[in-house]
Amino acid sequence: MFPQAVVEFFGANQELLWFTTLFVDLGCTLVLYRLFGKAGLQVAIAVAIILANLQGPKLTMIFGLQTSLGVIFYSSIFFATDVLSENYGKAAANKAVRMGFAVSVIVLIMLSLALLYLPSSQPGTAEYSASIHNAFATIVNFTPRFIFGSLLAYYVSQHFDVWAFHKIKALTGERWLWLRNNGSTLASQVVDTTIYSLVAWWGIVDLKTALALGAAKYLFKIVIAAIDTVFLYWARRSFRRHAVHEAA
Repeated sequence: MFPQAVVEFFGANQELLWFTTLFVDLGCTLVLYRLFGKAGLQVAIAVAIILANLQGPKLTMIFGLQTSLGVIFYSSIFFATDVLSENYGKAAANKAVRMGFAVSVIVLIMLSLALLYLPSSQPGTAEYSASIHNAFATIVNFTPRFIFGSLLAYYVSQHFDVWAFHKIKALTGERWLWLRNNGSTLASQVVDTTIYSLVAWWGIVDLKTALALGAAKYLFKIVIAAIDTVFLYWARRSFRRHAVHEAA
């Protein structure tokens, strides 16, 4: 998809690729919000959870730590729900959480059904069809365990995140947006990371490795939470009119 020069550059600069992917992901969420308001955030959550589930099994090395690629896309869900919580309230954020859950279940069912279709045996395309089928099977057969772990972690941690965000907001009012964003996100990410690491990874790897993956994942989530705070202030300042317009 990308020119060879780009592939080689990011191949030698994986940390820069990680930050680039993070900023593109958060930027796309803001663009969707700017274009479509509340619905844009709901779409962003659905897209992020699909990407996180499909790419969750892919492991990579960033800053010398082994981590799942899905951490970027999954963490952006917390950003989107925090924007919803801040501008539209607790009910809207919880509704988006349930919508994301429903999307994950539908994707899991449809991907599993697609895998039941046998590859074409027609001469000239049989080898190609078999290779595509096997590649697809590798992803889909591996994905259900990760999706189950993700669904459980997602549903529990996201509802906790929304609750914690509004609990802090009730104490601080409109002040200290950074505190309720980071406080709720970091607390809920502990819940998310623990559940996901034990359900998705333990059994595929040993417990020590599963916990190490979870610890590395949480460190990256701390960095992401700090970065997305800037985007959250931007969303509140630049796009608050969407909330006012839709409430009218």
